[in-house]
Amino acid sequence: MEGSKEEYYLFVDEIQMSDEVANPYNPDGKKITFYDALNDLRSLSNLDVYVTGSNSKMLSSDILTEFRGRSDEIRVHPLSFAEYYSAVGGDKNEAFDEYAFYGGMPLILSRPDDTAKMNYLKSLFSEVYIKDIVERKRIERQDVLEQILDLLCSSVGSLTNPTRIANTLKSKQGEGASANTIRAYIGHLEDAFLFSESKRYDVKGKSYFDSPNKYYSEDIGLRNARIGFRQQEMTHIMENIIYNELTIRQFSVDVGIVYSRTVNDSGSSVRTPREIDFVVNSGGKRTYIQSAYAMPTDEKAEAELRPFMLTRDSFPKIVVRKDIGKRWYDDNGILNINVIDFLLDKELV
Repeated sequence: MEGSKEEYYLFVDEIQMSDEVANPYNPDGKKITFYDALNDLRSLSNLDVYVTGSNSKMLSSDILTEFRGRSDEIRVHPLSFAEYYSAVGGDKNEAFDEYAFYGGMPLILSRPDDTAKMNYLKSLFSEVYIKDIVERKRIERQDVLEQILDLLCSSVGSLTNPTRIANTLKSKQGEGASANTIRAYIGHLEDAFLFSESKRYDVKGKSYFDSPNKYYSEDIGLRNARIGFRQQEMTHIMENIIYNELTIRQFSVDVGIVYSRTVNDSGSSVRTPREIDFVVNSGGKRTYIQSAYAMPTDEKAEAELRPFMLTRDSFPKIVVRKDIGKRWYDDNGILNINVIDFLLDKELV
């Protein structure tokens, strides 16, 4: 290979499963890792190396640092709804309902029936993800890891933090784990591309809050499988799908916080936080998005749209809904759009 004019390609798959090995030339010294093997190949100008795996820190942090300026990261997500629909076709609403239930793991498309699809997703958790995390991270409390999984899957899009989760586990069982242990375990779930964190951002103050934050499942089908395909509350599922769509489009996505003034029982004026589901940023461009499955009453509409008005800026504002057909703008210039149209229109944001 060295000195040859031919181009060569090396593919290394599932790199997170590799182990350190003893150096045969210095068995008592430092062990050899896959980085050492890759480093030995850097001098070959006619060789392209492709390294794949299902662990974000091992790939993103370590490899990109080791090969700074000579490597690129390509993040592969589960199928977006547009990709899913391009494969299944047919009625868009039926396709969306299937996608909201089974998610976008590509092999779902080849499974012959509902039972096969559900079994496939369940086996991914038990036979791949959990085993991989437990073995690679040497998890001592697998019971705690699985309890955290259940809590996060049951409350996608809800505010939480490690301390809250620790208190929940303790109240349910009388024992649990420390907030630091739970924080580390959540980090492992993020590294394995099971969950993604969205931080809260003070829109007017232009600063981030330390906690609590929101966690979204990287694939809604995996989330549904983990909780036995129960808890099919479409409000949270739709919010999760929209979040995933925005990250697939490579936007930075935060939870927006704005404040209004309200009067408490004693007659005093207090600042009350209001939430914007998604503050979407790309460079200098920003868009505010609310996920509202339905707005059947004026009161519900006012609650969903008021945070937009509190920003007092001119950035685009979109409310994504399931209860309307054609898109339209209201008197305040807010775009109301059906979730399916939003997911299929990549020019909106």
